[in-house]
Amino acid sequence: MADELKEITNFDRLIHAPSRLAIMAVLSACESADFTFLLNATGLSKGNLSAHLSKLRDAGYVRITKSFRGNYPHTTCSLTTEGRHAFDDYRKQYLAFAKQLQKQG
Repeated sequence: MADELKEITNFDRLIHAPSRLAIMAVLSACESADFTFLLNATGLSKGNLSAHLSKLRDAGYVRITKSFRGNYPHTTCSLTTEGRHAFDDYRKQYLAFAKQLQKQG
């Protein structure tokens, strides 16, 4: 059991944070999503969502595109290729870990 628990320390900490995990999960299911959709899907506040998106962008996981729709600002987010790979790796690692825990129980 101790060896399996050590696997947690190898998880991508940037993705593992609950709010960022939610953002990555939503974006992995679509080509892109606008800021309002992400707000509703994750339940985060505007400030928290913005801060977490910035961290994911700085890591190269998320692309943020700002434009205007009419006179209103419009922000669209999508996973980069690196972000898709990182989330896919994280998901596989997490599922393997969960499977190991099931075997223990």
